[in-house]
Amino acid sequence: MIRLLKQMKKYKYQVLLVVVLTFIQVIAELFLPKLMADIVNIGIKNQDISFILRIGIIMLIITLLGSIAAVFKMYVSSITSSSFIKDLRERLFKKIQAFSPGEFDKIGTSSLITRTTNDITQIQNVVIMGLRMMIRAPLMAFGGILMAVSQNSGLSMILLVVVVILGVIIGVLAKITMPLFKMLQMKTDNLNRVLRESLTGVRVIRAFNRTDYEKEKFDVSNRDLTDTSLKVNKMMITIMPLIMLLLNITNIALIWFGAIRIDAGTFLIGDLMAFIQYAMLILFSVIMMTMIFIMIPRASASAQRIIEILDMESKIQDPKNPITSDKGKGSIEFRDVCFRFAGAEENALSHISFQSNPGEVTAIIGSTGSGKSTLINMIPRFFDPCDGSILINGIDIRQMAQSDLRDRIGLVPQKALLFSGTVKENLVFGDDSLDIGRILEVAEISQSKEFIDEMDQQYDSIISQGGTNLSGGQKQRLSIARALASKRDIYVFDDSFSALDFKTDAKLRAGLASEIKDSTVLIVSQRVNTIMNADRIIVLEKGEMVGMGTHQELMKTNQVYRDIVLSQMSEEESA
Repeated sequence: MIRLLKQMKKYKYQVLLVVVLTFIQVIAELFLPKLMADIVNIGIKNQDISFILRIGIIMLIITLLGSIAAVFKMYVSSITSSSFIKDLRERLFKKIQAFSPGEFDKIGTSSLITRTTNDITQIQNVVIMGLRMMIRAPLMAFGGILMAVSQNSGLSMILLVVVVILGVIIGVLAKITMPLFKMLQMKTDNLNRVLRESLTGVRVIRAFNRTDYEKEKFDVSNRDLTDTSLKVNKMMITIMPLIMLLLNITNIALIWFGAIRIDAGTFLIGDLMAFIQYAMLILFSVIMMTMIFIMIPRASASAQRIIEILDMESKIQDPKNPITSDKGKGSIEFRDVCFRFAGAEENALSHISFQSNPGEVTAIIGSTGSGKSTLINMIPRFFDPCDGSILINGIDIRQMAQSDLRDRIGLVPQKALLFSGTVKENLVFGDDSLDIGRILEVAEISQSKEFIDEMDQQYDSIISQGGTNLSGGQKQRLSIARALASKRDIYVFDDSFSALDFKTDAKLRAGLASEIKDSTVLIVSQRVNTIMNADRIIVLEKGEMVGMGTHQELMKTNQVYRDIVLSQMSEEESA
């Protein structure tokens, strides 16, 4: 928590202004009881109306100054805390954006969402309460003690005892609740995960009639979070009755012992009134600090979770001195590449070697789980190989800047993902400078124009989050158009034609042929007719290359490929 708060040095002048305003407010509040005591002890006793009026005007001026200082303090502290949290949230988001898929898998999407929202909110609450109360409370308590001691040192011992008792209560409570607050955030993560799964998979849930099962699953997670929250809150609410009990006992003790001193003639009524007000100021300052200490354990747990993200280094890093190759060329070479997922006992890919040059189409085919998508994902450095190297234009991609590498690649992922916004905004996602002519061109090539023209607002039609208002084939075609919109050296199609009918598939591939003829093209597909005319077909089986060649060559020499082909078409069609 302290480490995050150190980042507020950027706002040191705003914090200094809050301190000055708080100091003015505290001075005003401390002098008012003293002036009131003077009115009671001198003005009323001597029937001096002019003295009462003069002191009353001074009290009004002090009250006005204190009120103005309090208002400006609230305003400045709100701006400062909001700006600090904005910067922290931005740092966290940028850090998450730099993560590789490995880091996402390790932490989990639901946890990252919770940390970016709920955990940040917990820290924001502490920061704004800290600026408003944490600075004021110690000043008020210290000033109140000085003024109380100046009134009567004997009665001040009562306050000392009460403050010590409150400190012990707060310390014990913080020690007990800290682990519970950590559990609370973890259970919030779990609830977020269950809710997110239920919302994204609502169609599958309904299709398999598992609504009741998902409700029960959510109820279990919800009850778990609720039980922990109740346990924490039951502990926290005990502190307020204890504090109120101590306040009332303190008042009784002060009045009791103060009355004895007044009866003895060593203490005045006005001074007792001022002393009681100072005692209340001191105790309410302790209560304010208690409120902060109640919030600190949960905020500390949240801060640790945020620091965990900020300290996490992505395995995919840019080199210190990146190498840049000329644009317009996109030869790819795999040299004895192996890859293993974290924690796996065996390689997902082993000894992959091939080369693909501009103007060539390299197709990758294999059974489910053979490593096709894993191989493709290593080209834009979503993963790094554990052995071997991948070269673009003869340069190891680990020696290139990620932005430079990915700027050369037009990728159509296996799962077509569209963003909320218009059709046009999705098509220009990779390049805002594209004109309408280029957008119309790629829509025609990807066979998207037909269904776009049928929409009410055509290219200004709204696409919902994830493209849920489009069919699978429409999403795939828009994803292909998005990749084609900017001219790239390399195009990667990861099973991007699976949702298309054979007629649309054929038209799309015919349009692609002229569009990407000067680029290096890699296609992953389960459909044989999609890749039959490729310059090179790589056959994967259990993460290993078991064949490479043209369609005719593999039909003669590779039984794995032949089995795949004959499972989809007849002997005559395959020829």
